Amino acid sequence: MAKILVATEKPFAPIAVKGIRDAVESAGFELVLLEKYTSKNELLNAVKDVDAIIIRSDIIDTEVFDAAKQLKIVVRAGAGYDNVDLSAATAHNVCVMNTPGQNSNAVAELVFGLLVFAVRGFYNGASGTELKGKKLGIHAYGNVGRNVARIAKGFDMEIYAYDAYCPAEVMEKDGVKPVASAEELYSTCQIVSLHIPATAETKNSINFVLLNKMPKGAILVNTARKEVIDEAGITKMLEERPDFKYITDIKPAIDADLAAKYPDRYFATPKKMGAQTAEANINAGIAAANQIVDFLVNGNEKFRVNK
Repeated sequence: MAKILVATEKPFAPIAVKGIRDAVESAGFELVLLEKYTSKNELLNAVKDVDAIIIRSDIIDTEVFDAAKQLKIVVRAGAGYDNVDLSAATAHNVCVMNTPGQNSNAVAELVFGLLVFAVRGFYNGASGTELKGKKLGIHAYGNVGRNVARIAKGFDMEIYAYDAYCPAEVMEKDGVKPVASAEELYSTCQIVSLHIPATAETKNSINFVLLNKMPKGAILVNTARKEVIDEAGITKMLEERPDFKYITDIKPAIDADLAAKYPDRYFATPKKMGAQTAEANINAGIAAANQIVDFLVNGNEKFRVNK
């Protein structure tokens, strides 16, 4: 009987665990839980005899793969998977998957929660502005970006997007105006919402030169990854552009400094909140369980992210 481990320092909601258990046990497999663990040794002990692992933001590195002699698959319940060492997984002949799309609406709704907060002056009581009629740039038109576009229509915004890997006709079909480059997106739009992954190509790519192309009253909202932000560039923008605001769901290393210097133009959520809804929690967890069952039973690797 295959054994599937749910290893979550930050646990799934109980209803999500129930859904995971139902999916696993109905397939004839065993489910074990490691929740709220406080040391890596707990994780290393738990993985010794498991065939599959479901994680959230938990770190799965070479040491974990070395300890997990029977491991065949790891599924990260969520879109991002940079907390898993893909090269080590491949070297250990382990398949790694994510669950794309399951958290997308939750993240997209947070974008607009942050944007309304920003355009209303962080609720300081003074007169703010509205989102209606503003030009919104969506940087990467994947699952989250498409949900952002859908919601932005309800705010009656003018929507643009840049994604080197998404055909223009897909955006046009959604009523979104495609642009040819990141530079064009930033120079066109007063508001930009970031949804790019953290890759060798994108790390530190959101820099001062790019941001400084934005029109007066610029707002950057980041619900993607902190690694894509050039922190020196963000600092310089806040120093030199008093019209610029940066709102983020991922605290940068310089969070305390920025919060102290620019309390009216910089805001970071206390903890990463993008996928923190009951619905996203349930959807991602159950999707992860179903993908593991499908992989173990049928060999389906549809959502594999390592080679």
